[in-house]
Amino acid sequence: MTDTTYDQRTDLQSAGRGMTIERVFTTEGVHPYDQVTWELRDVVQTNWKTGETVFEQHGVEFPDFWSVNASTIVTTKYFRGALGTPRREASLKTLIDRVVGKYRQTGLDNGYFASEADAGVFADELTWLLLHQYFSFNSPVWFNVGTEAPQQVSACFILSVDDSMESILNWYREEGMIFKGGSGAGLNLSRIRSSKELLRSSGGTASGPVSFMRGADASAGTIKSGGATRRAAKMVVLDVDHPDIEEFVETKAREEEKIRVLRDAGFDMDLGGRDIASVQYQNANNSVRVSDEFMQAVVDGGSFGLRARTTGEVIDTVAAPELFRKIAQAAWECADPGLQYDDTINAWHTNPESGRITASNPCSEYMSLDNSSCNLASLNLMKFLRPDDTFDTARFTKAVELIILAMDISITFADFPTEPIAKTTRDYRQLGIGYANLGALLMALGKGYDSEGGRALAAAITSLMTAVAYRRSAELAAVVGPYTGYARNADAHQRVMRKHQTANDDLRPLHSLDREVRDAAGHEWEHVIELGAHNGFRNAQASLLAPTGTIGFMMDCDTTGIEPDFSLVKFKKLVGGSSMQIVNQTVPQALKNLGYQPEQVEAVVAHISEHGNVIDAPGLRPEHYEVFDTAMGARAIKPMGHVRMMAAVQPFLSGAISKTVNLPESASVDDIADVYMEGWRLGLKAIAVYRDNCKVGQPLSDAKKVDEKAATPEPEVRIEYRPRRQRLPKSRSGRTTSFSVAGAEGYMTSGSYDDGRLGEVFLKLGKQGSTLAGVMDAFSIAVSIGLQYGVPLESFVQKFTNLKFEPAGMTDDPDIRIAQSIMDYIFRRLALDYLSFDERAELGIYTASERARYVETGSYLSEEEAAEMPESEQLKNDAGDDLRVDGAGPLQPVLIEAKPHTTAELLETMTGLAVDAPLCMTCGTKMRPSGSCYVCEGCGSTSGCS
Repeated sequence: MTDTTYDQRTDLQSAGRGMTIERVFTTEGVHPYDQVTWELRDVVQTNWKTGETVFEQHGVEFPDFWSVNASTIVTTKYFRGALGTPRREASLKTLIDRVVGKYRQTGLDNGYFASEADAGVFADELTWLLLHQYFSFNSPVWFNVGTEAPQQVSACFILSVDDSMESILNWYREEGMIFKGGSGAGLNLSRIRSSKELLRSSGGTASGPVSFMRGADASAGTIKSGGATRRAAKMVVLDVDHPDIEEFVETKAREEEKIRVLRDAGFDMDLGGRDIASVQYQNANNSVRVSDEFMQAVVDGGSFGLRARTTGEVIDTVAAPELFRKIAQAAWECADPGLQYDDTINAWHTNPESGRITASNPCSEYMSLDNSSCNLASLNLMKFLRPDDTFDTARFTKAVELIILAMDISITFADFPTEPIAKTTRDYRQLGIGYANLGALLMALGKGYDSEGGRALAAAITSLMTAVAYRRSAELAAVVGPYTGYARNADAHQRVMRKHQTANDDLRPLHSLDREVRDAAGHEWEHVIELGAHNGFRNAQASLLAPTGTIGFMMDCDTTGIEPDFSLVKFKKLVGGSSMQIVNQTVPQALKNLGYQPEQVEAVVAHISEHGNVIDAPGLRPEHYEVFDTAMGARAIKPMGHVRMMAAVQPFLSGAISKTVNLPESASVDDIADVYMEGWRLGLKAIAVYRDNCKVGQPLSDAKKVDEKAATPEPEVRIEYRPRRQRLPKSRSGRTTSFSVAGAEGYMTSGSYDDGRLGEVFLKLGKQGSTLAGVMDAFSIAVSIGLQYGVPLESFVQKFTNLKFEPAGMTDDPDIRIAQSIMDYIFRRLALDYLSFDERAELGIYTASERARYVETGSYLSEEEAAEMPESEQLKNDAGDDLRVDGAGPLQPVLIEAKPHTTAELLETMTGLAVDAPLCMTCGTKMRPSGSCYVCEGCGSTSGCS
């Protein structure tokens, strides 16, 4: 962006006269709707087992280039009005007009525009960007703006609580009201005195913040069970110097261990079961707020003082490395707590005179003052990729200008759940512009996600986005005034702007594209400093990176937020409800940019279609493999690759980043500690981890050491039983099942004893070579011999379900729609074919009809079915009935109880969810990670922020 362009732009408005809006994306005299082709579609969602229609709206209107998935999500999530009534919205035009019309009129009424004509240009430009999926507002805007409902526009909230019972009870009330509206909130409990301090009134010992978390957790669980379609998203933060920090760190791991113990003891720990209420703290994300002092003590191996909340004096001392190890251990066991780096957060705080930043929203991307909120919007980066594979900085700049203007207007008319939140938000006007599709953009340009080139471009784009946002904020300050809290924080705000500028100057581009974007950002930061010093700023905060779950699908993005591509193949939904598996369209574009010829591109794409990865793809050079690394699969990005990408963009964000660093199951506690330590060293504001199949801690043991001085015991008489193989009869019943997993076809033949028990399994995969055929035969023989020696089928199912490797994805089995591997499918199918309902229920494996019944009735088994169950079936798992012995030993050992040995497996047995992500409670499709939340690609439902 040249200085000349900047001068021309600033001449378009003057203080107090409103802004003149330049027409960039639209054509004067032509409405954006008239430039696209519209078509009518029928949106019908059915239960994929029973065929029952769960949603149906015919004749909805969308542009022909919108995918079926995007139109389905918008129709089911964002169209307002009762179905079947004239008030029901039935066109994307109606939805966009409802929202844009409110923004236009409010801006005109409040002096944002120089004239009514400028307001019209603003509405046209905003409509064009939304219509062509260049960006999207966060979900509350689509839900509420322009309707008769309260005009709630914010998705992120931060609350506060003080050390008084009145404040604690008010916390419960405020959080409940936010949950009721479908949003999430976070807060810091560190002001509440510890359980090691005395009460002023009575002299008794205080309860401590962890005890009060129980009440808030119960409230969140109650509101969730009262009809919400997604869990109540919340964040709880505690400072590392709080005397109750160790209790806080171990809270969730201890409770999840309780779930396992109670379940194994026979209590009803199923979802909605009568005993599940005894489990606490499961409705929140927990984070420890660590200081530089603490982290340095960890590095130095020193001690660290825990301070009383009432006096500030040190009342306890801990070994810093030991406490840090406990944090990593707890995260290794159950993924909580995450870390928030307090000194880094507040070093980039634009409003320190108004108070410190103590907490975040549930997904950790919004960090600001207590009792505040933030409305979000995200850009689709792929829309700014030119045909010549360069990044369109000019159009990107114009889009950011327009979006920031719209977001600020929304605060003018917005409603808020509490008066303190309303006051703080209107006084500081925090915004959260971000982006999606970064992973797809980098791949399309032939840049690896975990590469210097990929990080350089991501950092430059983020810098340009935030610089333009703050420059527009300074221009708005000249028209409608700076935010109310700016005067007392002017020096600090300008200091942070200079920190952003310095970080941009320190960027070292690797290619001409990086340099072009970095230089454009540099010009913008110069104008930010100049205009800010003269006008001040309209907004205390401008940018962050949200998970962009539902709105990412609305924009037809391949990747969400800052995430890399999830996999190289995806399922495309077709008109009529069917779907097909295709290779991501960014792959051919990336291969072209890497210099491959069309016939080579075709061969690589065919390889990916068959294998799901690029390993050994014909003609593909190994040095280019990194371009096609993904979040999961054979070439999954290493954990530190995610951390380094976060670190590259963090210096250019007002807020933080919603992202979880995924680690393999084999990761150690030290690996998690390294991620947490590296996050601090690289200047992140917050970080969270998730280890696949998170295991619970070391099991408790009642065994005692034998006294070495005790007398030598008498020789022990041992009676040893050895299992004896029970062969199948020569003529036995069997079944053959054909299956398809992500397009890979095969056959499974199983044989059973006369009493119906499974005794043998043989597997045959289509298009297999001699080596794979031999391996599958050997595997089949091993499993079959194990079954004949009495190894329970439940044990095999426990071990082999949820194994993740390619091919993985959709199946042709109506009971098992998604499989994480062929092994996962086979043993789920065997469980459905050969295990009783009770045995399957313990493993969390249900048929589609059983899951549908649970959604309708809250029970997988009807009362009539339970009453009609034979008593022998009900008592099948009782010990004593399963051990059959003759003179040669047991024919079959006691069936091993299906006890979960990981937290994730335990949750699966309770809820029927997959290990690494839950099943969507709306349509039954396996969800996928999106930042710190999960999102359903089938219907757009999310587990938290959207």
